[in-house]
Amino acid sequence: MAIQQTNIYFLSVFVLLIGCKSAQQIRDPEYAQVSQSVHQASYSPTLDALSPVVADLEGPHSVEEYIQYALDQNPNIQSARKQMEAFAHQVPVAASLQDPNLGMTFYPEQVQTAAGPQEFALSVSQKFPGRGKLDTRAEFAESQTNVARAQLAAAELETISKVKRAYYELYFIQQTIQVTEADQKLLVEIRDVANIRYKTGKVSQQDLLRAEVEISNVESELIRLRQKLESGQARLARLLHISPQTKVLALDHVTPEEIPQDLGWLQRQAIASRPELHAQLASLEKDRQALDLARLAYKPDVTLGATWIDVSSSGVSPVANGNDSFLITAGINLPVYRKKLDSAVRSAEAKAVSTARAYDSLRDTTLEEVTDLFVQAQSQRDLITLFAEDILPKARQTLEVSGQAYNTGEVDFLQLIDNWRELLRFEISYIRLEASLGQTLAELERVIGGLDGQVTGSMPPPVEGIQSLPLP
Repeated sequence: MAIQQTNIYFLSVFVLLIGCKSAQQIRDPEYAQVSQSVHQASYSPTLDALSPVVADLEGPHSVEEYIQYALDQNPNIQSARKQMEAFAHQVPVAASLQDPNLGMTFYPEQVQTAAGPQEFALSVSQKFPGRGKLDTRAEFAESQTNVARAQLAAAELETISKVKRAYYELYFIQQTIQVTEADQKLLVEIRDVANIRYKTGKVSQQDLLRAEVEISNVESELIRLRQKLESGQARLARLLHISPQTKVLALDHVTPEEIPQDLGWLQRQAIASRPELHAQLASLEKDRQALDLARLAYKPDVTLGATWIDVSSSGVSPVANGNDSFLITAGINLPVYRKKLDSAVRSAEAKAVSTARAYDSLRDTTLEEVTDLFVQAQSQRDLITLFAEDILPKARQTLEVSGQAYNTGEVDFLQLIDNWRELLRFEISYIRLEASLGQTLAELERVIGGLDGQVTGSMPPPVEGIQSLPLP
C-alpha cells in the first residue's frame, strides 16, 4: 500500500511539472528580439540600439513608397497589431473551463474508521460556470478583439495621414528653397543693373546698397529654410522609424490628388468606414456582453468532484476490510449578496449607454470634419487654379515690365524691389497651397476611413446602425 501511495504522489507531481514546462516553451517570435533591445537600451546603450540609417530611402521618393515602409515599420502600428493579437489569443482562454483542481491529503495521524485506518486521500474537482456564462465570456473576448482590430485600422490610417502631411510639408520647404534660390539670382541681376546705373551716374548709391541688403536678407531666409528642411526630414524619418540622419526627400513635382466632388458620398463613406466609429460600435457590443455577464452572475456555478481515500486493513476494528473509500462531491456558490450584483448590473448598463452616446458624438463630429475638410479642399483647389492661371503670370509680367522700365528710368528702384518681393511671396503662397491641399486630402482620407485600400488591418464585420441597437 505504501508503494502505491508513493507512485500516486510522484505521478501527480510529474503531471504538474510537465504542465509548467510546456507553458514556458511557448514564445512570441518577436519577444526575444524586443526583450534584448530593451535590455540594451536600459543598461548598456550601444549604436545597435539606435534607429538605422536606411540608404535606400535617401533622396527623392514618392509618398506611396514612404507610406508602405511606415506601414511595415512604424512602432505605433506594430504595437496596435500585437495588441489585437493579444486580445485574439484571449478568446480561447475565455471559452475554456478553468483547470481542474487536484488535491492530496496526508494524515499526520491515522484516522480510525470501521473499514480501517485512513492515511492518504486524493481528490479532484472541476468548476462548471452557470448556463450561458462560458459562451458570453467568449463573445466578450471576441468583442475586445474587434475593438483592437478597429484600433489597428485607425492606427494605420493615422500613420498614413501623418506620413502624407510630413511629406507635403517637406515638399513645401524643398520647393520654397528652390524658388527662393531662383529669385535670389533675379535679385543679383537687379543688383548688377543697379551697379551699372550707379557707375554711369544715373542713380545714387542708395539703390545699390538696398539691393545688397535685400540679397543678405534672402541668404538669411535660406539659412532658416535649410534648418527647417532638416527638421522636416527628421519628422518624416521618425514616422518611418529610421534614423533622423537619413536624408529623405519629396519628389520635385507632386501630382495633385483628385478631389471627390460628392459631399454626400464622403459623409456616407465616413459613417460606414471610419475605424474609430467601428471601434465605438465594437465597444458597445463588448459593453452589452459585460452587461449579460453581470446579469448571469445571479446564476450559481456548479462544482463537481471526486475523492479517493486510501484505507488500510490493519486497523484495530475486528470488522476492518481495508476497502478504499470513493466519494462524489457537488457544490454551488450562493449569490445571496444581491446589492453587489444589482450594482454591477447598473454599472454595466451605464457603461453601455455612455458608449452609445460617445458613438453619437463621434458620428456628429465626423460629419462636421468631413464637411469642413471638403470645403477647405475645394477652396484650396480654386486658389491654386487662380494663382496658376492669373496671379503668378501677371506677377512675373509685372516684374519683367518694371525691370525694363527701371533701365530707362521710368520706375524707381523701390518699386522694382517691391515687385520682386511680391513675385516671391506669390510663388511661395502657391507652393503653400499645393502642400496644404495634399495635407487636407490626407486628413480627409483618414476621417472617411481611406480611399484606396492602403490600410492593411481588416475591419470588424459590419455592425447595425446605432439607432437599431436597443439600449439595455
